[in-house]
Amino acid sequence: MGEAKSRQKEGFSVAAEAVSVETAGGRIQVRWDDDSAATPFGQMAFFIEFLTLTGLFDKWVESCPLDYQGPHASSKRDILGTWLIAILSGHRRYSHITTIRADGVTPGLLGMARTVSEDTVRRALSAIAENGGEAWLQTQLDASIQPLLSTPWIWDVDVTVKSLYGKQEGAEVGYNPKKLGRPSHAYHTHQMSGLRLILGVDVEPGNESNAIHTLPGILRRYDALPSQQRPYLIRGDIAFGNERVMKGLEDRSGKYLFKLRLTKNVKRYINQIFWSNEWEDAGQGWQGRHGELTLTGWSRARRVVVLRRQLIGEILLADEARQLELAFVETDVPAKRYEYAVLVTNVAHDIRATAQLYRDRADSENTFDELKNQWGWGGFTTSDLDRCKLSAMGVALIYNWWSLFVRLAHPKARMEAITSRPLLLTGVARMTQHAGQQHLAITPIHGNSEKAATLLTDVSRRLKEWKRSAEQLLSKSVWLHVCDYVSTQVTGVHWISASEIQRLPAPETG
Repeated sequence: MGEAKSRQKEGFSVAAEAVSVETAGGRIQVRWDDDSAATPFGQMAFFIEFLTLTGLFDKWVESCPLDYQGPHASSKRDILGTWLIAILSGHRRYSHITTIRADGVTPGLLGMARTVSEDTVRRALSAIAENGGEAWLQTQLDASIQPLLSTPWIWDVDVTVKSLYGKQEGAEVGYNPKKLGRPSHAYHTHQMSGLRLILGVDVEPGNESNAIHTLPGILRRYDALPSQQRPYLIRGDIAFGNERVMKGLEDRSGKYLFKLRLTKNVKRYINQIFWSNEWEDAGQGWQGRHGELTLTGWSRARRVVVLRRQLIGEILLADEARQLELAFVETDVPAKRYEYAVLVTNVAHDIRATAQLYRDRADSENTFDELKNQWGWGGFTTSDLDRCKLSAMGVALIYNWWSLFVRLAHPKARMEAITSRPLLLTGVARMTQHAGQQHLAITPIHGNSEKAATLLTDVSRRLKEWKRSAEQLLSKSVWLHVCDYVSTQVTGVHWISASEIQRLPAPETG
């Protein structure tokens, strides 16, 4: 039995030495080289330099509450490094970690001894206590955005649904607009608008997707922020235009802008003001009119902005109760048809500015779509809810890091992962040693490889300049230089003043 296995192994070894392959371009000899250090993510070295000089990765590893005992236990650095590489590679399942285990370059650049298996990552996350793990990742999420909150900014809040297909904890049937009746988890997400960075995410069972379940996370994070870093405005859709959410913010002198459901009382109010001559231009074909409204269950009258836009073109009305009957609305009939939206707010902007503020919220939907379809929010599912929460927060953290790195390389335009990862991350690379130095030879595989090389080289040069400045002048750290540069390039305003820099915690490394 043992001899047979030995002969079989020898046969595989001989077969692996060289294989003759017939191709349209002629016969070629194929060999497998297991000894050379190579990686399909050659350009990741620049992102690792960013993490190293800013101290982000080191602080993440050092503060991790995982504590393994025993001489054969995997280190925190190996586990978290493997998790980072898997998420950054665009994987959505723990089983996909197997595909990165042959990478002979990236682990060493992160200071890891080796990549670990998928089971090791799963067991490590289960070994982290729920409260300790959430506090650890939330602290790191806060650190990834805190220096950027020094001037007025907008907080977008929303709930996104993650459909589930197994017997996971918290897999409940709730609001699921695309897969009716499918169990799900509800991701209550908090986002910094403009820069599209994640403030935090709370994972709840699928039947807890209502804004009432989002409110505790809003108030907890709002109260934790220093007064000078609190948002100028909290913005949300029709789910958040209710008494409990608005009163919770009003009690804290917080500003908000929400959309109202078109209930009977709201429609009655629209009917009362329809023939008024006070409608104003609200931009993009909309008209607007402001007023005050007190709905049933509200504790006070609140300012509302009613928006309307005339419908143009052919219109077909369908009655779901009588599916065979359709009502065609002819456009040559002398009548005007409108669509409506009603906003509730406690800010005093004019109608055009208020309408544009809410229209800008559409950009936040792109972030949720990117996180679900281009990152790991659509996957990394386990049987228990605790690890699902940690995975969601871990993906959000690495998404923030990558977003800031991409902004550093390309500040004038937002690049989603489906574009930025192939451009700035991938490239076949081989590691060699010569004259006591390590050399990484990258073979580009992107059509815009020259652009990628230029962007990455500029980022590396800028980071080194900031490092030298921090060492020589004892000025702000590399991380604060990064935040100041990104905010200045994107908004045109220096968000970080000298006095605020002294108050902000900064990573020790760099």
